[in-house]
Amino acid sequence: MHIFNRVKYQTPESVELEFTLAGIGSRAWALLIDYHVLGLILITFLIAWLIISAQLLDWLSRIFGSEKLGIWLYAIALLVNYSIYTGYFVFFETLWQGQTPGKHIAKIRVIKDNGRTIRLPQAVLRALLRPIDDTLFLGAFLIIFSRREKRLGDWVAGTIVIQAQPNHAATTFTVSEQAKLISEQLLQTTDLSVMLPDDFAVIREYLLRRSGMSSKARGSVALRLAKQVKAILNLEDLPESVSPNVFLEAIYLAYQKLGDFD
Repeated sequence: MHIFNRVKYQTPESVELEFTLAGIGSRAWALLIDYHVLGLILITFLIAWLIISAQLLDWLSRIFGSEKLGIWLYAIALLVNYSIYTGYFVFFETLWQGQTPGKHIAKIRVIKDNGRTIRLPQAVLRALLRPIDDTLFLGAFLIIFSRREKRLGDWVAGTIVIQAQPNHAATTFTVSEQAKLISEQLLQTTDLSVMLPDDFAVIREYLLRRSGMSSKARGSVALRLAKQVKAILNLEDLPESVSPNVFLEAIYLAYQKLGDFD
C-alpha cells in the first residue's frame, strides 16, 4: 500500500507542484462521513416522499383509476433517490474545489491529473462511476494496488485525490507594501477578469511554497510565472524596481479583491 505516495506536476507556467496522495485510510474515512450525511438526506427525502405520494396516489387514482400509478411513483422515487446520491458528490466537489463535507473533515480533496482544480465534467464522471467502485469494494482494491491510488472513477475522469494543503495564505507569506500599492494600480488599469481561477491558484500555490525553495529556484520560478501572467494580462514590462515576486504578490492581492476566487 502506498501510504505516503507523492506525485509531481509541471504546470504550463513551468511551476513544479508536489502533492501527497490521500491514501485508502483517509478516503475511506471521508466516504464514511459522506455516507452518513447522505443517509440523513435520503431518509428525510423518503419520509417526505411517503407522505406526499400517499396523498398523491389517492388523488390520481380517483382521476385516472389506474393501479399502476403506485409503480410509477415508486420508479420516480428511485430516480430521485439516485439523483440525490450522485448530485451530492457533484454539487460539493464542483463548488468546494474538490471537497465534500467528508473530504473536508478528512483534509483531502480531488484535483485533475495536471494539478488543476476539478470542474463539473470530472465531478459528474466520478459520481456516476461511484456505484461501480462501491460494488464488491472494487474501488478500494484499485486504490490500494495502483501507483497513483485511483479508483475507476478517477481513471475515467482523469483525477487524483490528495491531502489538502491548509490555506494559510494570510499567515505563511508576507506581502510587501510595494505590492499593495501596485495591486491598487492593477485594479484601476488592468482587466484581471481574463485570468482564470486556476491561474490564480498557481500563483497562490507558488507564494505559499516559495519559502521552502532555494533563492535560485525561487527567482527562476517567479520570473517564468510572472512572464506567463503578464502575457495573459497583456501587460508591458514593469519597471526594474518591481521584482517578479512583488509583481506576483500584487496580482494575488488584486485578484482577491475582485471576489472571483475564495
